Amino acid sequence: MSEIKMAGRMDHVHSDIRGPIFVEANRMAAQGINVLKLNTGNPATFGFPMPDSVRESLIKNADRAVAYCDLKGMPEAREAICAYHKSKGIQGITPDCIFIGNGVSEIASMTATALFDYDDEILIPAPSYSLWTNATYIAGAKPVLYLCDEKSDWYPDIADIRSKITAKTKALLLINPNNPTGAVYPEEILLKLIDIAREHNLVLLSDEIYDRLLMDGYTHTSTAALAPDVPVITFNGLSKSHIICGFRCGWMCISGPDSFVKTMVETVQKLAAMRLCGNALSQLVIPAALEDFESTRAMMVPGGRLYEQREAVCRELDKIPGITYVKNHAAFYLFPKIDTERFNITSDKTFAMDVLHGTNVLFIPGSGFDWAEPDHFRLVMLPEPDVIADAIQRIGKFLETYRQA
Repeated sequence: MSEIKMAGRMDHVHSDIRGPIFVEANRMAAQGINVLKLNTGNPATFGFPMPDSVRESLIKNADRAVAYCDLKGMPEAREAICAYHKSKGIQGITPDCIFIGNGVSEIASMTATALFDYDDEILIPAPSYSLWTNATYIAGAKPVLYLCDEKSDWYPDIADIRSKITAKTKALLLINPNNPTGAVYPEEILLKLIDIAREHNLVLLSDEIYDRLLMDGYTHTSTAALAPDVPVITFNGLSKSHIICGFRCGWMCISGPDSFVKTMVETVQKLAAMRLCGNALSQLVIPAALEDFESTRAMMVPGGRLYEQREAVCRELDKIPGITYVKNHAAFYLFPKIDTERFNITSDKTFAMDVLHGTNVLFIPGSGFDWAEPDHFRLVMLPEPDVIADAIQRIGKFLETYRQA
């Protein structure tokens, strides 16, 4: 029998967060080595508790999740989501514009399937979470990476975006707050992105899942609130803000011209019907969670766990010659830069593997976030301050004598 080939559209799909370096970390752990895994943003694995608001809602209502629910999502949950986005200034939406899925990962895949045709080009930030390039590849479309500028607080490079628009460009993605940089975009940047979409008839895809995880007095502006006349799909969820990654609770909110909303809703509904419904248990907690701002806010202020972990990381990185960074103001990620000449680094993957073997600390190289140069890596700042500080100190000690072979 001749070899059966797999689908060619899978050739470029990658998930470095759980790729070869992660596999090696698991092998080491299986041998009894204590590996600190800073590869994924999964707060509960570092002792962050589920908020009481979520637990109580789940316990009280669990029996309501036994049957299939509405293919778009439970009505009460969609009403709560709609009210949340209206409170952020998005106009003209109703619960019928909302689809709840098994995390933003599923919703992103549904969006790509519904929206992208073969040979469509999608503008995606670099660096960015690989979900979006992967969803684009699987839909048969082409991701076109535009630069976010480290020298400008990791904001999108507007000139670079404009230079990469072609007749095939279909959509423009922004991730705000950003993963992996933790940047929060100001309104002036959002307005420039909206102008590009308006000028070139593009759909704006706005991933805002970290919009409640803000520090240092920063505020978040929803893209769609500034663009009532532009097709926008806003993505959000509870995984990070309410510490329930395993619940797989994400959604999309479709806004803009009536004709776009109608067509997009009808198309996504076909996909939603195929998978019957999203996880009903997770939908039970959405109304209570979206009313609970305090449990999230408490983590992000001085004395709060995420704030203090960020401060611990920055204090220790400041002591390491050859590493620089732009301080994050949201989420729990940092994207430091490594001096490649100082350490003779030509492969960021080799660098990450060497650090793993030399320090028992796992992180993901920048190439895992579609960053072209071998000079960055992502840190997940979720361990307790003393634990994460010790990990950074070990990395600093390792780098005192490191040069890549």
